[in-house]
Amino acid sequence: MAERRVSIADVARAAGVSLGTASNVLNRPARVRAETRAKVEAAIAELGFVPHGPARQLRAGVTRAVGLIVLDLANPFYADLARGVEDGLDQVGGTLMMASSQGQTDRQARALEAFESQRLAGVVVAAVDGDLAPMEAMSQRGTPVVLADYPSPLPGLSSVAVDNQAGGELAAQHLLSLGHSEMVMLNGPHSIRQCADRWTGAQRAVAASGTAKLTEVRVDTMDATGGDTAIEAWLAANGRPPQALFCVNDLVAAGAQQALRRAGLLGQGRCAMVGYDDLAIAAGLAVPLTTIRQPARAMGQRAAGLLLAAGAQPVEHVQFLPELVIRESTAGLIPAGRRGSSSTSRRPDRREQP
Repeated sequence: MAERRVSIADVARAAGVSLGTASNVLNRPARVRAETRAKVEAAIAELGFVPHGPARQLRAGVTRAVGLIVLDLANPFYADLARGVEDGLDQVGGTLMMASSQGQTDRQARALEAFESQRLAGVVVAAVDGDLAPMEAMSQRGTPVVLADYPSPLPGLSSVAVDNQAGGELAAQHLLSLGHSEMVMLNGPHSIRQCADRWTGAQRAVAASGTAKLTEVRVDTMDATGGDTAIEAWLAANGRPPQALFCVNDLVAAGAQQALRRAGLLGQGRCAMVGYDDLAIAAGLAVPLTTIRQPARAMGQRAAGLLLAAGAQPVEHVQFLPELVIRESTAGLIPAGRRGSSSTSRRPDRREQP
């Protein structure tokens, strides 16, 4: 295992000063008294600290680019995430380079290798579930990595994510609250962490009910075509739509609505439907979609902030909580006494992970 890199926090502790003071010695030395600066510089020499933060590189003009690897460039969720990263880079004049893994670990590895060879200031990765060791090694070699939309299980990699298990649980609890005892989840592969976590959360809600049943149907692709094809096959096999449907994302839900509309089964309370992401399209579908909102742009901004602080601040694991937004795809099925609320929500939160 590679030796842990000395951080600016280690320097601050050794010098007996605050983290901000140690950072000022590196970035704004004129603001620090000579005596204090000497203590920090002595600690730097003793510990062998090497500043490598991308914010310093960007300001110094060594490189002005940061990489972003996402699961699917065609998914608007990742466009919003990218906008957030760009927002965060604007403060230091940085630019963004993007690549897509398409959910494949080999494509992700090639993108990481290409970005590292270009000596970028750092990389934000919406990771495919699996081996994160290459990202940890890349960070230890001097190119910082921050995981986005993925909770880091590694103490050496900062991350920003939404609690997808809580999101899946919110979706299933909402459908259960409408009186549905049979639910179908249109889901992607469990090799994608978000799919696995949303399924786990939905299962947790159904298990707590004691009587409800949850069936998982895998989609071929996590887009409108995948949702359309899956519901078309379901109708052919069952002759009726699912009583209640939880879709792994809003694109899949849009495709499910297309299939139901062709069959003349969309609306009129035939199939309660919940999506995930709250994309711009969700409110504009033929039946406006109840969905689980996650703050993609805010996540991107926070990921950029963590990346720019790499080496100057300790590793941090940030987690937002999801939000249930109720629209017509389920609102028409809420008991009369509970109607009138457009949404129920949970505030985004930041929590340290073990």
